[in-house]
Amino acid sequence: MAPATDNAKRIEEAQKLAKSEPANAEAIYQEVLSKDPGSSDAAVKNFETALVGLGELYRDQKKVNELAELVRQTRSVLSSFAKAKTAKLVRQLLDLFTTIPNTTDTQISVTKSCIEWAISERRGFLRQNLETRLVSLYMQKQSYYDALTLINSLLKELKRLDDKLVLVEVQLLESRVYHALGNVPKGRAALTSARTSAASVYTPPLLQAGLDMQSGMLHAEDKDFNTAFSYFIEAMEGYHSQDEAQKATSALQYMLLCKIMLNLGDDVTSLMTSKQAIKYAGKNLDAMKAVARAHTNRSLEEYETALSDYRYELGSDRFISNHLRRLYDAMLEQNLIKVIEPFSRVEIDHVAKMVGLDTQQVERKLSQMILDKVIIGVLDQGAGCLIVYDEAERDQGYDAALETIEKLSSVVDVLYTNQASLLE
Repeated sequence: MAPATDNAKRIEEAQKLAKSEPANAEAIYQEVLSKDPGSSDAAVKNFETALVGLGELYRDQKKVNELAELVRQTRSVLSSFAKAKTAKLVRQLLDLFTTIPNTTDTQISVTKSCIEWAISERRGFLRQNLETRLVSLYMQKQSYYDALTLINSLLKELKRLDDKLVLVEVQLLESRVYHALGNVPKGRAALTSARTSAASVYTPPLLQAGLDMQSGMLHAEDKDFNTAFSYFIEAMEGYHSQDEAQKATSALQYMLLCKIMLNLGDDVTSLMTSKQAIKYAGKNLDAMKAVARAHTNRSLEEYETALSDYRYELGSDRFISNHLRRLYDAMLEQNLIKVIEPFSRVEIDHVAKMVGLDTQQVERKLSQMILDKVIIGVLDQGAGCLIVYDEAERDQGYDAALETIEKLSSVVDVLYTNQASLLE
């Protein structure tokens, strides 16, 4: 027991030196890890504490390569540990990368290496867990087709093994991938499968919050912002209960986005003064507040200022940026219709001045509105004018004639088919 007690004291010393003298702490940790831990519980616990301690030291100093090497080097020792403990330690070490920026490629490389090791050691549960992590990393890198390929092979295996909990996680990832690719129907189908699988097994709060978050996002894509809002509340409470501040803040942002899209400015104000908003206050929520203010004032200038001032907060989240782009288009359309309503002929320069935008931008938007039949008119680019026509009533006789021709065409097709069969 003496060596184990000695190691425990040295690890305690290293933990104290971690911030003031990181080099000395690193040397102590490496010395402890260089020796065979043996089989006693105390020795294994010391090894585990030293391993995680050194990993955290590398994380705090952003030593990515050293952390990656630590994962690779300790795998040989971990082979002698119990499978559950090994899986836990590998996951803990890989989790340390997540707080270091710009490490996605390194994480993918290390995770792939760990998957190969898990296959060689015949540790199926760990491999599945690592492959699920790899799917998430592919999503961060926007390598959606690589993610889908891995998801499909995992789903086949998990359905055969009837491992419901991991199945829910993978089906949720599948839904997110399809949503990111813009295939909302497939994303919805994958989410329905995930919820069905989750109904027959205990779902941890974090995973349940993930399901609620994805449900809210898919309802928002269908412009059902009321239902989306209720799902985002559930997600936010789930993340809040698990101290996931970043995800809870995102859910709160999405709640505010729903209220903005529903044109409920007063609700945005009351949400901003709520207990949760005060807890997660910061630039992300300030950005949503600025957008809400611009939308309430129907001011495109304020809207563009908000987008510029909070470029990172509003642009880094694809879900928010996509909906804000649609909101901007809707606001621009409403403003343009309001400006051109009194005119039958108006200069594009004048319209641009009235809405406070660039002439080319306004011309492009007016062209789109004409093609979408939002306004009936033409652009006279030579004169730099928009000519607006009164909307003519649709000729009912024209519709009836088209319907008759369509029916006659069907009859002719049938007669032709019958004649062809008689000749045969």
